[in-house]
Amino acid sequence: MPASADAELLAEPRLVVEPGVAARVSAIANPVLQQMGYRLVRIRISGEAGCTVQIMAERPDGSMQIEDCEAVSRALSPVLDIADPIDRAYRLEISSPGIDRPLVRRSDFARFAGHLVKIEMAVACQGRKRFRGMLGGLEGEAVRLHRDDAPAGEEADVLLVLADIAEARPVLTDELIAESMRRGKAAERELKRHLGIKPELVPHESNHTKKPNARKVAPKNTKQHRLAAERARRGDTTSPEGD
Repeated sequence: MPASADAELLAEPRLVVEPGVAARVSAIANPVLQQMGYRLVRIRISGEAGCTVQIMAERPDGSMQIEDCEAVSRALSPVLDIADPIDRAYRLEISSPGIDRPLVRRSDFARFAGHLVKIEMAVACQGRKRFRGMLGGLEGEAVRLHRDDAPAGEEADVLLVLADIAEARPVLTDELIAESMRRGKAAERELKRHLGIKPELVPHESNHTKKPNARKVAPKNTKQHRLAAERARRGDTTSPEGD
């Protein structure tokens, strides 16, 4: 991905933002992440293990390896300690978005077009707040969704205003998992290339390849061998004729 495209994706604002304390954490974490080349996806503060601050981040291409999470944790921990946005002890957790990651930017909706998604609206559309269906393309400030639960005779296509979406995420399907695996392998190859690590060469030899100067091993279970073994068992050392 070109550097200019990376810069545009890093600067792309989120459509869904957190309120309250999570917003304060976001204001501190987001500049650090951008400087490191990552995008903030979501911040969630829960009461697990006393208090857990989960920061979900990704690279512009959507990947996030364990090494990335460790690097972000090392960079953010001292910054959050100094800023002290939370008035109690907490555990910092850096995670990748995962396969069924939340869709929080326009580019997310564009990337997952053609996949099955679930969307919950902050503002009702056509008298309802929950939608499920095949994600279509972006149309201005809205996204098209082809509902898979529309009753017969009712229009299946609906336009949902992006600014009115409270939460959106893909549904786990075989197609989504396969695509995620392909992206993960591509991201791993790109990381190795960036680090100067050459791909491993796996030696391959066909089972049908004839080795040079190979000797044919004589069989060891012929009738002659069996008769010789039987004579040896009986103590008969004479060599038979006509075996």
